[in-house]
Amino acid sequence: MRRRVAEAGFVRVDELAKEFGVSIMTVHRDLDELEKRGYLHKVRGGATSAPTTTFHGDLEHRMQAQVEAKSAIAHEVLATEVESGQVVALDDSTTSLVLARLLPQRAPLTVVTHFLPVIRALAAQPGIELIGLGGRYDAAYDSFLGRATAEAASELRPDVLFLSTTAVADGFCYLQSLGTMITRRALIASAGRTVAMIDHTKFDRRAQHRLVGIADLDRVVVDDGTDALTVRGLRARGARVDVVRT
Repeated sequence: MRRRVAEAGFVRVDELAKEFGVSIMTVHRDLDELEKRGYLHKVRGGATSAPTTTFHGDLEHRMQAQVEAKSAIAHEVLATEVESGQVVALDDSTTSLVLARLLPQRAPLTVVTHFLPVIRALAAQPGIELIGLGGRYDAAYDSFLGRATAEAASELRPDVLFLSTTAVADGFCYLQSLGTMITRRALIASAGRTVAMIDHTKFDRRAQHRLVGIADLDRVVVDDGTDALTVRGLRARGARVDVVRT
């Protein structure tokens, strides 16, 4: 059922019941569990794996979304924030994955992460030493999340952390998952410098768990699709915000 929704993007409850030969009540129970685990979002009459204002989308959709904006942001921070010899931490955002694929240009580097796609992308790259943060594996995010991962992060001191967020509202970054929030807070606390990479769609969404104030981050990089009033508002709150062209 999870794969069916992911492939279609949206599927009606009655279609799922007919396809899998189960009752509509069973479909609702299964969708409730999949939603709780972060794989999809229930909407009226069905379920979707695509992003909404309250659901950031499954991993496949997130990797395909805002490709140009994420690339522009990643190239900017690579050029201005990454130096050979650094210890660089990456969170489990898809923007960090875009940056990870560029990091061999700055080797040698040590890369700290709990995101399996980043580990896969860098595992065979010369000059890249990988430190994986273990803990409880969450298949919906393809990463290790929660208190054990946070404890592992707290033992390290990376030079810089590159992170993103699910949503930004009232000067704060928010995340949908409690496990993600716990892990990312530990990464922020351990890093010598924090750089947020936020594409313009994050300012139109909502999420449950408050992560950090924008002004408490050392730098915020957004793409030029971000509303100018939004940028001015963040700067008025004391945030250092740089806008890159896509």
